[in-house]
Order: sequence, then C-alpha cells, then structure tokens
Amino acid sequence: MDWNGGIDVKRLLVASNNKHKIEEIKHILEDINIEVIGLKEAGIDTDVEETGTTFMENAYIKAKAIYDMLEAKQDYLVLSDDSGLSVDVLDGAPGVYSARFAGEHGNDKKNNEKLLSLLKELPFQARKARFMCAIVLIGREEKVLKVQGEVEGYIADKEYGRDGFGYDPLFYVEEYGKTFAELTRSEKNSISHRGRALEKVKERIRDFI
Repeated sequence: MDWNGGIDVKRLLVASNNKHKIEEIKHILEDINIEVIGLKEAGIDTDVEETGTTFMENAYIKAKAIYDMLEAKQDYLVLSDDSGLSVDVLDGAPGVYSARFAGEHGNDKKNNEKLLSLLKELPFQARKARFMCAIVLIGREEKVLKVQGEVEGYIADKEYGRDGFGYDPLFYVEEYGKTFAELTRSEKNSISHRGRALEKVKERIRDFI
C-alpha cells in the first residue's frame, strides 16, 4: 500500500490514557504518515465508563463518547481499542474484565497473580488462551468502522520477559517459543491481536477521511 503524500486529516485520536497501548498503536501505524495522539495530548481528561458486555460494545462506547466531545470533529479520526484475554478453561474469563480482573483497574501484577493462581494445577495443554482486540474508528459524518483481531496461545507457568504490558509476560506463543513480553516490538506487532486489527484499519482508513 502506497501511503506517500500522507493523509489529509490532522490527527488520529486514540480514546485511551494507556501510554503503552498508545505507543503500540503509534508504532503499528507509523507507515501511514498520520499523527497519533492520546486523550492527554488532546487535552481531554475523562474516563469513559465501559458498560458493554463485549469488547466491541466497549470500543464503540468509548469511541462515540470521545467523538461527541470534540468541537472540531473534522480535524480528527477517533479510534478506540478494547482488548483482553480469554482463557478457555475459565469459560472466556477474564474477558472484558481483563484490566480489572483482580479488582483494581490496571494492576497488571495482581491480575497476573490471580490468573496464575486459578491455573496452577493445570498442565500446559489445558491452558489455552487467546488475546482478542476490537477496534472502532469514527470519521467524517460519524462514519463507523468496526474490526477485530485475535491471536491464540497458552498461559505460561510464571511470568517471562520484561517487555510488553498486561498479560504479555504470561501469554506464550508456540510459533516463537516465547511469551509476548519476550518478543521484540516488531515481532509482537506482526502477530498480535491489536496488530491484526490495525492492519484491517489501514486497509479502510482512507474511506474515513
């Protein structure tokens, strides 16, 4: 895809305050020559309540809420990502509660400890899981794009690696023989749930200018 010449829109606003997520999105979209910013950079101080029962519902709720707050809507595309971990043996948990699985929102350490505790007696092959990502993009005239991406793996017996965030140190990918936290940024983005969803966004983004 030829992105020479850029895109005639000022900014892509990510409806998030998660600096790790924003940086990851910036890296994945760096080849389309568009400025990617988060809520803080846009001067928006709010936390949108996620009341949906699916990743896609939550992604849309956040994207629409932020889009509605913008005064100069023509200057922005708004992108919202809602993602999480689904473990087969836990009937899909933690699912939409991934970020607050242990009770406190965004406490990665506690979330990982709880997950390991629930799976501690299970053999590797019984620890199958998948990362899932839903993305909603809102552009001119409130046009909406909804895409999804996912990647399958297993939950390791303990944390491995120092990169990544969230459940990355526990999510083991057989293809590489490593957890997400042990992969390079480029390796992770090439196979991740978020990377796969954003590739679908790239294919359609010009339709939303």
